[in-house]
Amino acid sequence: MHQDAVLLRLLLLWTVGAAGQMRAHARNIVKRSTDMTKTWDTRSEQLLRIEDHDFSMRPGFGGPAVPVGVDVQVESLDAISEVDMDFTMTFYIRHYWKDERLSFKSKTNHGMTFDGRLVKKIWVPDMFFVHSKKSFKHDTTTDNVMLRVYPDGKVLYSLRVTVTAMCSMDLSRFPLDTQTCSLEIESYAYTDDDLMLYWKEGNRSLNTDDRISLSQFLIQEFHTSTRLAFYSSTGTNAPRTLLLQLRFQRRCSFSLPTILSAGWYNRLYINFTLRRHIFFFLLQTYFPATLMVMLSWVSFWIDRRAVPARVPLGITTVLTMSTIITGVNASMPRVSYIKAVDIYLWVSFVFVFLSVIEYAAVNYLSTLQERKERKLRNKLPCTCGTAGPVMMSTSYSEVDANTTGHYGMPQLNGARQERMLVELAMESDQLTGHVGSGAYSSAWIDTHVIDKYSRVLFPGSYLLFNIIYWSIYS
Repeated sequence: MHQDAVLLRLLLLWTVGAAGQMRAHARNIVKRSTDMTKTWDTRSEQLLRIEDHDFSMRPGFGGPAVPVGVDVQVESLDAISEVDMDFTMTFYIRHYWKDERLSFKSKTNHGMTFDGRLVKKIWVPDMFFVHSKKSFKHDTTTDNVMLRVYPDGKVLYSLRVTVTAMCSMDLSRFPLDTQTCSLEIESYAYTDDDLMLYWKEGNRSLNTDDRISLSQFLIQEFHTSTRLAFYSSTGTNAPRTLLLQLRFQRRCSFSLPTILSAGWYNRLYINFTLRRHIFFFLLQTYFPATLMVMLSWVSFWIDRRAVPARVPLGITTVLTMSTIITGVNASMPRVSYIKAVDIYLWVSFVFVFLSVIEYAAVNYLSTLQERKERKLRNKLPCTCGTAGPVMMSTSYSEVDANTTGHYGMPQLNGARQERMLVELAMESDQLTGHVGSGAYSSAWIDTHVIDKYSRVLFPGSYLLFNIIYWSIYS
Protein backbone atom coordinates (compact mmCIF):
# COMPACT_ATOMS: atom_id res chain seq x y z
CA MET A 1 0.00 0.00 0.00
CA HIS A 2 2.72 2.38 0.93
CA GLN A 3 4.48 1.83 -2.38
CA ASP A 4 1.28 2.53 -4.29
CA ALA A 5 0.83 5.83 -2.49
CA VAL A 6 4.38 6.92 -3.35
CA LEU A 7 3.92 6.09 -7.01
CA LEU A 8 0.65 8.01 -7.06
CA ARG A 9 2.32 11.11 -5.59
CA LEU A 10 5.15 10.91 -8.16
CA LEU A 11 2.69 10.62 -11.03
CA LEU A 12 0.74 13.62 -9.73
CA LEU A 13 3.90 15.74 -9.46
CA TRP A 14 4.96 14.82 -13.03
CA THR A 15 1.56 15.79 -14.37
CA VAL A 16 1.67 19.17 -12.64
CA GLY A 17 5.17 19.84 -13.94
CA ALA A 18 4.23 18.95 -17.49
CA ALA A 19 1.20 21.23 -17.30
CA GLY A 20 3.42 24.08 -16.08
CA GLN A 21 5.82 23.60 -18.96
CA MET A 22 2.95 23.68 -21.47
CA ARG A 23 1.64 26.92 -19.99
CA ALA A 24 5.10 28.48 -20.14
CA HIS A 25 5.47 27.39 -23.78
CA ALA A 26 2.08 28.90 -24.60
CA ARG A 27 3.10 32.19 -22.98
CA ASN A 28 6.26 32.28 -25.14
CA ILE A 29 4.18 31.72 -28.27
CA VAL A 30 1.88 34.57 -27.34
CA LYS A 31 4.87 36.85 -26.77
CA ARG A 32 6.38 36.03 -30.18
CA SER A 33 3.02 36.60 -31.90
CA THR A 34 1.82 39.79 -30.28
CA ASP A 35 0.03 40.75 -33.57
CA MET A 36 -3.02 38.51 -33.32
CA THR A 37 -4.04 39.54 -36.86
CA LYS A 38 -1.24 37.40 -38.26
CA THR A 39 -2.28 34.11 -36.70
CA TRP A 40 -2.95 31.28 -39.06
CA ASP A 41 -6.59 31.03 -38.07
CA THR A 42 -7.44 34.53 -39.41
CA ARG A 43 -8.32 34.90 -43.09
CA SER A 44 -7.09 38.00 -44.93
CA GLU A 45 -10.58 38.76 -46.21
CA GLN A 46 -11.96 38.76 -42.69
CA LEU A 47 -9.11 40.85 -41.36
CA LEU A 48 -9.47 43.51 -44.08
CA ARG A 49 -13.29 43.31 -43.95
CA ILE A 50 -13.46 43.03 -47.70
CA GLU A 51 -17.01 41.72 -47.62
CA ASP A 52 -18.18 44.77 -45.66
CA HIS A 53 -17.33 47.30 -48.39
CA ASP A 54 -18.08 47.93 -52.04
CA PHE A 55 -14.68 48.03 -53.71
CA SER A 56 -16.15 48.77 -57.13
CA MET A 57 -16.01 52.45 -56.08
CA ARG A 58 -12.86 54.42 -55.47
CA PRO A 59 -11.75 55.39 -51.96
CA GLY A 60 -13.60 58.44 -50.67
CA PHE A 61 -16.23 58.23 -53.39
CA GLY A 62 -18.06 61.54 -53.74
CA GLY A 63 -15.28 63.45 -52.00
CA PRO A 64 -11.94 64.90 -53.10
CA ALA A 65 -9.80 63.11 -55.66
CA VAL A 66 -7.76 60.22 -54.30
CA PRO A 67 -4.00 60.87 -54.70
CA VAL A 68 -2.11 58.03 -56.37
CA GLY A 69 1.66 58.28 -56.38
CA VAL A 70 3.68 56.38 -58.97
CA ASP A 71 7.31 55.39 -59.30
CA VAL A 72 8.99 53.26 -61.97
CA GLN A 73 12.08 51.07 -62.09
CA VAL A 74 13.16 50.53 -65.70
CA GLU A 75 14.62 47.05 -66.16
CA SER A 76 15.38 47.02 -69.89
CA LEU A 77 14.91 49.07 -73.03
CA ASP A 78 15.17 47.24 -76.31
CA ALA A 79 13.71 46.58 -79.76
CA ILE A 80 13.72 50.17 -80.99
CA SER A 81 12.45 50.00 -84.56
CA GLU A 82 12.62 52.80 -87.12
CA VAL A 83 10.42 50.85 -89.53
CA ASP A 84 7.56 50.35 -87.05
CA MET A 85 8.25 53.58 -85.16
CA ASP A 86 8.05 51.95 -81.73
CA PHE A 87 10.10 50.76 -78.76
CA THR A 88 9.78 48.04 -76.13
CA MET A 89 10.36 48.64 -72.42
CA THR A 90 10.22 46.32 -69.41
CA PHE A 91 9.81 47.95 -66.01
CA TYR A 92 8.38 47.70 -62.48
CA ILE A 93 5.58 50.15 -61.79
CA ARG A 94 4.49 50.83 -58.22
CA HIS A 95 1.33 52.64 -57.07
CA TYR A 96 0.84 54.28 -53.69
CA TRP A 97 -2.53 55.36 -52.28
CA LYS A 98 -4.60 55.22 -49.11
CA ASP A 99 -7.84 53.29 -48.73
CA GLU A 100 -9.25 53.52 -45.21
CA ARG A 101 -11.56 50.63 -45.95
CA LEU A 102 -8.51 48.34 -45.80
CA SER A 103 -7.26 49.59 -42.43
CA PHE A 104 -7.00 47.01 -39.66
CA LYS A 105 -6.01 46.84 -36.01
CA SER A 106 -2.44 45.93 -35.27
CA LYS A 107 -0.12 46.34 -32.31
CA THR A 108 2.74 46.98 -34.72
CA ASN A 109 2.96 49.12 -37.83
CA HIS A 110 4.02 46.23 -40.05
CA GLY A 111 2.14 45.75 -43.28
CA MET A 112 0.79 42.55 -44.74
CA THR A 113 1.96 41.36 -48.13
CA PHE A 114 -0.33 39.51 -50.55
CA ASP A 115 -0.03 38.15 -54.05
CA GLY A 116 -2.20 38.86 -57.09
CA ARG A 117 -5.22 36.90 -55.85
CA LEU A 118 -6.31 39.66 -53.47
CA VAL A 119 -5.91 42.37 -56.13
CA LYS A 120 -9.05 41.16 -57.87
CA LYS A 121 -11.13 41.74 -54.72
CA ILE A 122 -10.18 45.35 -53.91
CA TRP A 123 -10.03 48.68 -55.72
CA VAL A 124 -6.79 49.43 -57.63
CA PRO A 125 -6.00 52.32 -60.03
CA ASP A 126 -7.03 51.55 -63.63
CA MET A 127 -3.80 52.57 -65.34
CA PHE A 128 -3.19 52.11 -69.05
CA PHE A 129 -0.40 53.09 -71.43
CA VAL A 130 -1.31 55.70 -74.02
CA HIS A 131 -0.24 54.94 -77.61
CA SER A 132 0.79 51.40 -76.65
CA LYS A 133 0.65 48.76 -79.37
CA LYS A 134 0.83 45.79 -77.05
CA SER A 135 1.62 45.12 -73.41
CA PHE A 136 1.52 42.23 -70.99
CA LYS A 137 2.04 41.46 -67.32
CA HIS A 138 4.70 38.87 -66.56
CA ASP A 139 3.43 35.63 -65.09
CA THR A 140 6.50 33.39 -64.76
CA THR A 141 6.55 31.48 -62.48
CA THR A 142 3.52 33.21 -60.97
CA ASP A 143 1.90 36.57 -61.62
CA ASN A 144 4.54 39.23 -60.96
CA VAL A 145 2.20 41.21 -58.74
CA MET A 146 2.67 42.34 -55.17
CA LEU A 147 0.13 44.01 -52.85
CA ARG A 148 1.12 45.36 -49.44
CA VAL A 149 -1.44 46.80 -47.03
CA TYR A 150 -0.53 48.77 -43.89
CA PRO A 151 -2.67 49.09 -40.74
CA ASP A 152 -3.56 52.73 -41.49
CA GLY A 153 -4.95 51.79 -44.92
CA LYS A 154 -1.95 52.75 -47.05
CA VAL A 155 -1.51 50.47 -50.03
CA LEU A 156 1.50 49.59 -52.20
CA TYR A 157 0.65 47.89 -55.48
CA SER A 158 3.56 46.74 -57.66
CA LEU A 159 3.69 44.79 -60.90
CA ARG A 160 6.15 43.98 -63.68
CA VAL A 161 5.07 44.73 -67.25
CA THR A 162 6.47 44.93 -70.77
CA VAL A 163 5.08 47.57 -73.12
CA THR A 164 5.58 48.20 -76.81
CA ALA A 165 4.62 51.81 -77.46
CA MET A 166 4.68 54.23 -80.36
CA CYS A 167 7.56 56.64 -80.81
CA SER A 168 7.24 59.28 -83.52
CA MET A 169 10.74 59.61 -84.93
CA ASP A 170 12.10 62.38 -87.11
CA LEU A 171 14.54 60.67 -89.49
CA SER A 172 15.55 63.75 -91.45
CA ARG A 173 19.04 63.56 -89.90
CA PHE A 174 19.34 59.75 -89.99
CA PRO A 175 21.79 58.21 -89.12
CA LEU A 176 23.21 61.27 -87.39
CA ASP A 177 20.01 61.81 -85.44
CA THR A 178 18.85 62.05 -81.84
CA GLN A 179 15.41 60.69 -80.91
CA THR A 180 13.19 61.45 -77.92
CA CYS A 181 10.53 58.90 -77.01
CA SER A 182 7.92 58.86 -74.25
CA LEU A 183 5.90 56.25 -72.41
CA GLU A 184 2.62 57.79 -71.24
CA ILE A 185 0.68 56.51 -68.22
CA GLU A 186 -2.89 57.55 -67.55
CA SER A 187 -6.06 56.50 -65.76
CA TYR A 188 -8.59 55.09 -68.17
CA ALA A 189 -11.84 55.96 -66.36
CA TYR A 190 -11.13 58.48 -63.61
CA THR A 191 -10.69 62.16 -64.38
CA ASP A 192 -8.62 64.45 -62.20
CA ASP A 193 -11.78 65.12 -60.19
CA ASP A 194 -11.67 61.52 -58.95
CA LEU A 195 -8.02 60.48 -59.21
CA MET A 196 -4.94 62.70 -58.94
CA LEU A 197 -2.02 60.89 -60.56
CA TYR A 198 1.45 62.20 -59.76
CA TRP A 199 5.09 61.15 -59.60
CA LYS A 200 5.76 60.20 -56.00
CA GLU A 201 9.17 61.88 -55.77
CA GLY A 202 9.49 63.86 -58.98
CA ASN A 203 12.44 62.83 -61.19
CA ARG A 204 13.68 60.54 -58.43
CA SER A 205 10.58 58.43 -59.01
CA LEU A 206 12.20 57.11 -62.19
CA ASN A 207 15.10 54.73 -61.64
CA THR A 208 17.04 52.87 -64.31
CA ASP A 209 19.39 49.93 -64.35
CA ASP A 210 22.98 50.99 -65.01
CA ARG A 211 23.45 47.92 -67.20
CA ILE A 212 20.90 49.09 -69.77
CA SER A 213 22.62 49.45 -73.14
CA LEU A 214 21.55 49.42 -76.77
CA SER A 215 23.55 48.25 -79.76
CA GLN A 216 22.52 51.13 -81.99
CA PHE A 217 21.79 53.93 -79.53
CA LEU A 218 23.36 55.73 -76.61
CA ILE A 219 20.88 56.54 -73.84
CA GLN A 220 21.54 60.16 -72.97
CA GLU A 221 18.80 61.00 -70.48
CA PHE A 222 15.79 59.71 -68.57
CA HIS A 223 13.37 62.17 -67.02
CA THR A 224 9.74 62.48 -65.97
CA SER A 225 7.01 65.01 -66.64
CA THR A 226 3.31 65.48 -65.91
CA ARG A 227 0.61 67.03 -68.07
CA LEU A 228 -3.13 67.25 -68.35
CA ALA A 229 -4.91 65.59 -71.24
CA PHE A 230 -8.41 66.55 -72.33
CA TYR A 231 -10.74 64.20 -74.16
CA SER A 232 -13.89 65.31 -75.92
CA SER A 233 -17.01 63.24 -76.14
CA THR A 234 -15.93 62.16 -79.63
CA GLY A 235 -12.76 60.64 -78.20
CA THR A 236 -10.32 63.13 -79.73
CA ASN A 237 -7.76 65.31 -77.99
CA ALA A 238 -8.09 69.06 -78.13
CA PRO A 239 -5.05 71.13 -79.14
CA ARG A 240 -2.68 72.09 -76.34
CA THR A 241 -3.48 75.82 -76.52
CA LEU A 242 -7.20 75.08 -76.38
CA LEU A 243 -6.62 72.78 -73.44
CA LEU A 244 -5.00 75.54 -71.42
CA GLN A 245 -7.82 77.94 -72.25
CA LEU A 246 -10.45 75.40 -71.27
CA ARG A 247 -8.56 74.59 -68.08
CA PHE A 248 -8.56 78.27 -67.17
CA GLN A 249 -12.27 78.55 -67.95
CA ARG A 250 -13.08 75.56 -65.79
CA ARG A 251 -11.19 77.00 -62.82
CA CYS A 252 -13.09 80.24 -63.32
CA SER A 253 -16.39 78.32 -63.15
CA PHE A 254 -17.33 79.01 -66.77
CA SER A 255 -19.48 76.41 -68.48
CA LEU A 256 -17.77 74.22 -71.04
CA PRO A 257 -19.40 73.21 -74.30
CA THR A 258 -21.23 69.93 -74.15
CA ILE A 259 -19.07 68.47 -76.92
CA LEU A 260 -16.04 68.74 -74.62
CA SER A 261 -17.53 66.80 -71.75
CA ALA A 262 -15.29 63.77 -71.21
CA GLY A 263 -12.96 65.62 -68.84
CA TRP A 264 -9.37 66.18 -67.90
CA TYR A 265 -6.99 63.35 -67.11
CA ASN A 266 -3.62 63.37 -65.37
CA ARG A 267 -0.95 61.89 -67.62
CA LEU A 268 2.53 60.85 -66.53
CA TYR A 269 5.42 60.76 -69.01
CA ILE A 270 8.60 58.69 -68.97
CA ASN A 271 10.85 60.57 -71.40
CA PHE A 272 14.19 59.29 -72.66
CA THR A 273 16.61 60.64 -75.26
CA LEU A 274 18.58 58.37 -77.60
CA ARG A 275 21.57 59.29 -79.74
CA ARG A 276 22.41 56.91 -82.57
CA HIS A 277 25.85 55.34 -82.87
CA ILE A 278 27.38 56.35 -86.22
CA PHE A 279 30.25 53.86 -86.47
CA PHE A 280 28.09 51.02 -87.84
CA PHE A 281 26.79 53.23 -90.64
CA LEU A 282 30.27 54.53 -91.41
CA LEU A 283 31.42 50.97 -92.05
CA GLN A 284 28.33 49.76 -93.86
CA THR A 285 27.27 52.82 -95.87
CA TYR A 286 29.55 55.85 -95.90
CA PHE A 287 32.92 54.17 -96.45
CA PRO A 288 31.72 51.88 -99.30
CA ALA A 289 30.01 54.81 -101.02
CA THR A 290 33.14 56.94 -100.73
CA LEU A 291 35.33 54.14 -102.08
CA MET A 292 33.03 53.68 -105.08
CA VAL A 293 33.29 57.37 -105.90
CA MET A 294 37.07 57.26 -105.64
CA LEU A 295 37.16 54.13 -107.78
CA SER A 296 35.24 55.93 -110.53
CA TRP A 297 38.04 58.52 -110.70
CA VAL A 298 40.53 55.85 -111.81
CA SER A 299 39.07 56.05 -115.32
CA PHE A 300 40.46 59.58 -115.69
CA TRP A 301 43.99 58.10 -115.81
CA ILE A 302 43.13 55.30 -118.26
CA ASP A 303 43.79 55.74 -121.98
CA ARG A 304 40.77 57.29 -123.64
CA ARG A 305 40.82 54.60 -126.34
CA ALA A 306 40.69 51.75 -123.77
CA VAL A 307 36.93 51.39 -124.08
CA PRO A 308 36.81 47.83 -122.58
CA ALA A 309 38.53 49.18 -119.46
CA ARG A 310 36.74 52.46 -118.85
CA VAL A 311 33.15 51.50 -119.68
CA PRO A 312 32.89 48.42 -117.39
CA LEU A 313 34.57 50.38 -114.60
CA GLY A 314 31.96 53.12 -114.81
CA ILE A 315 29.05 50.70 -115.05
CA THR A 316 30.32 48.66 -112.09
CA THR A 317 30.56 51.68 -109.82
CA VAL A 318 27.09 52.87 -110.84
CA LEU A 319 25.52 49.47 -110.12
CA THR A 320 27.35 49.19 -106.80
CA MET A 321 26.05 52.57 -105.69
CA SER A 322 22.54 51.53 -106.69
CA THR A 323 22.88 48.39 -104.56
CA ILE A 324 24.04 50.40 -101.54
CA ILE A 325 21.12 52.83 -101.86
CA THR A 326 18.63 49.97 -102.21
CA GLY A 327 20.04 48.16 -99.17
CA VAL A 328 19.80 51.24 -96.96
CA ASN A 329 16.24 52.07 -98.01
CA ALA A 330 15.11 48.46 -97.52
CA SER A 331 15.66 48.76 -93.76
CA MET A 332 14.05 52.18 -93.44
CA PRO A 333 10.41 53.31 -93.34
CA ARG A 334 8.99 54.84 -96.49
CA VAL A 335 9.01 58.45 -95.31
CA SER A 336 8.09 61.32 -97.60
CA TYR A 337 11.11 63.48 -96.78
CA ILE A 338 14.83 63.24 -97.53
CA LYS A 339 17.13 61.75 -94.92
CA ALA A 340 20.74 62.76 -94.33
CA VAL A 341 22.00 59.41 -95.59
CA ASP A 342 19.94 59.88 -98.76
CA ILE A 343 21.70 63.15 -99.49
CA TYR A 344 25.13 61.56 -99.12
CA LEU A 345 24.33 58.47 -101.18
CA TRP A 346 22.61 60.30 -104.00
CA VAL A 347 25.33 62.92 -104.29
CA SER A 348 27.86 60.09 -104.40
CA PHE A 349 25.74 58.41 -107.06
CA VAL A 350 25.74 61.61 -109.10
CA PHE A 351 29.55 61.79 -108.92
CA VAL A 352 29.84 58.19 -110.12
CA PHE A 353 27.32 58.82 -112.89
CA LEU A 354 29.13 61.97 -114.00
CA SER A 355 32.38 60.04 -114.32
CA VAL A 356 30.61 57.81 -116.87
CA ILE A 357 29.22 60.84 -118.67
CA GLU A 358 32.70 62.36 -118.65
CA TYR A 359 34.11 59.44 -120.61
CA ALA A 360 31.18 59.60 -123.01
CA ALA A 361 32.05 63.25 -123.65
CA VAL A 362 35.75 62.43 -124.10
CA ASN A 363 34.96 59.62 -126.50
CA TYR A 364 32.57 61.79 -128.51
CA LEU A 365 35.03 64.68 -128.79
CA SER A 366 37.80 62.25 -129.76
CA THR A 367 35.61 60.97 -132.57
CA LEU A 368 35.02 64.52 -133.80
CA GLN A 369 38.75 65.18 -133.62
CA GLU A 370 39.57 62.14 -135.73
CA ARG A 371 37.07 63.22 -138.38
CA LYS A 372 38.66 66.66 -138.54
CA GLU A 373 42.12 65.11 -138.84
CA ARG A 374 41.03 62.91 -141.73
CA LYS A 375 39.55 65.92 -143.51
CA LEU A 376 42.81 67.82 -143.07
CA ARG A 377 44.87 64.93 -144.42
CA ASN A 378 42.53 64.67 -147.40
CA LYS A 379 43.05 68.34 -148.21
CA LEU A 380 46.85 68.26 -148.11
CA PRO A 381 47.43 66.41 -151.50
CA CYS A 382 45.24 68.95 -153.23
CA THR A 383 47.99 71.59 -152.78
CA CYS A 384 50.60 69.61 -154.73
CA GLY A 385 51.81 71.26 -157.96
CA THR A 386 50.42 74.69 -157.04
CA ALA A 387 52.39 77.85 -157.32
CA GLY A 388 52.03 78.76 -153.73
CA PRO A 389 54.19 76.83 -151.32
CA VAL A 390 52.72 74.85 -148.46
CA MET A 391 54.10 75.99 -145.17
CA MET A 392 53.95 73.22 -142.57
CA SER A 393 55.01 73.64 -139.03
CA THR A 394 58.00 71.59 -137.96
CA SER A 395 55.85 70.27 -135.14
CA TYR A 396 53.83 68.12 -137.54
CA SER A 397 54.75 64.49 -138.12
CA GLU A 398 53.18 61.58 -139.92
CA VAL A 399 50.46 59.70 -138.13
CA ASP A 400 50.83 56.03 -137.55
CA ALA A 401 47.50 54.28 -137.06
CA ASN A 402 49.08 51.91 -134.55
CA THR A 403 50.44 54.65 -132.31
CA THR A 404 48.61 56.34 -129.43
CA GLY A 405 46.98 58.79 -131.80
CA HIS A 406 49.07 61.76 -130.66
CA TYR A 407 50.99 63.77 -133.17
CA GLY A 408 54.68 64.25 -132.60
CA MET A 409 55.34 67.59 -130.93
CA PRO A 410 58.48 69.25 -129.70
CA GLN A 411 59.19 69.36 -126.00
CA LEU A 412 58.29 72.66 -124.40
CA ASN A 413 59.33 73.24 -120.81
CA GLY A 414 59.65 69.46 -120.36
CA ALA A 415 55.95 68.78 -121.09
CA ARG A 416 54.67 66.92 -124.11
CA GLN A 417 52.20 68.99 -126.06
CA GLU A 418 49.26 66.84 -127.15
CA ARG A 419 48.15 68.94 -130.06
CA MET A 420 48.45 69.36 -133.80
CA LEU A 421 49.16 72.70 -135.40
CA VAL A 422 48.49 73.05 -139.06
CA GLU A 423 49.35 76.36 -140.64
CA LEU A 424 48.18 76.83 -144.14
CA ALA A 425 48.88 79.88 -146.27
CA MET A 426 45.76 80.54 -148.19
CA GLU A 427 45.24 82.91 -151.02
CA SER A 428 42.72 85.62 -150.71
CA ASP A 429 40.85 84.20 -153.65
CA GLN A 430 39.13 81.08 -152.22
CA LEU A 431 37.65 80.13 -155.59
CA THR A 432 40.96 79.28 -157.22
CA GLY A 433 41.78 76.54 -154.77
CA HIS A 434 45.43 77.74 -154.57
CA VAL A 435 47.20 78.18 -151.24
CA GLY A 436 49.07 81.35 -150.65
CA SER A 437 50.96 83.01 -147.84
CA GLY A 438 48.57 85.81 -147.11
CA ALA A 439 46.57 84.28 -144.28
CA TYR A 440 47.02 81.57 -141.74
CA SER A 441 44.49 79.17 -140.17
CA SER A 442 45.21 77.27 -136.98
CA ALA A 443 43.46 74.12 -135.78
CA TRP A 444 44.02 73.29 -132.04
CA ILE A 445 42.84 69.89 -130.88
CA ASP A 446 43.36 68.85 -127.21
CA THR A 447 41.60 65.53 -126.68
CA HIS A 448 42.70 65.11 -123.03
CA VAL A 449 41.68 68.46 -121.61
CA ILE A 450 38.46 67.03 -120.06
CA ASP A 451 40.34 64.22 -118.35
CA LYS A 452 42.93 66.67 -117.07
CA TYR A 453 40.33 68.96 -115.52
CA SER A 454 38.32 66.01 -114.17
CA ARG A 455 41.35 64.75 -112.25
CA VAL A 456 41.19 67.95 -110.20
CA LEU A 457 37.54 69.00 -110.29
CA PHE A 458 35.98 65.69 -109.25
CA PRO A 459 38.10 65.06 -106.11
CA GLY A 460 38.01 68.72 -105.16
CA SER A 461 34.23 68.97 -105.48
CA TYR A 462 33.65 65.75 -103.56
CA LEU A 463 35.98 66.87 -100.78
CA LEU A 464 34.13 70.19 -100.54
CA PHE A 465 30.81 68.34 -100.37
CA ASN A 466 32.08 66.15 -97.51
CA ILE A 467 33.27 69.17 -95.55
CA ILE A 468 29.89 70.88 -95.90
CA TYR A 469 27.94 67.66 -95.18
CA TRP A 470 29.75 66.67 -92.00
CA SER A 471 29.86 70.23 -90.69
CA ILE A 472 26.05 70.41 -90.96
CA TYR A 473 25.05 66.97 -89.67
CA SER A 474 27.78 66.04 -87.23
